[in-house]
Amino acid sequence: MFVKVYQYHIQKDKTDEYLAIQEKASKIYGRYIDFHSMYLNSKVDATKWIEISRYKDEDEYQKSIDMINEQEEIQELFKAFQSLLVTDKSEISEEDFIEKKEIYTF
Repeated sequence: MFVKVYQYHIQKDKTDEYLAIQEKASKIYGRYIDFHSMYLNSKVDATKWIEISRYKDEDEYQKSIDMINEQEEIQELFKAFQSLLVTDKSEISEEDFIEKKEIYTF
């Protein structure tokens, strides 16, 4: 599995708006690629979020992401997302991983 991990800071009072944007973006992504995403909110810093998205493989991701990014609606959603970032912490970190093993006990 190919995994993308993003970290960013969302204004505390914009959580519902943020999750609504993610829901809309997921529908667009779903037209082009199968994926699984989760959104984690820090217990220590309520503005800190980590987004983890898993894809079947990197090649499929790369082929699909170009088409996704061409969509006007996704560009509008990204602008809306950027407007929710904490002003003095507006950076978005992005990192790529390969999933080696997954273990479930529930």
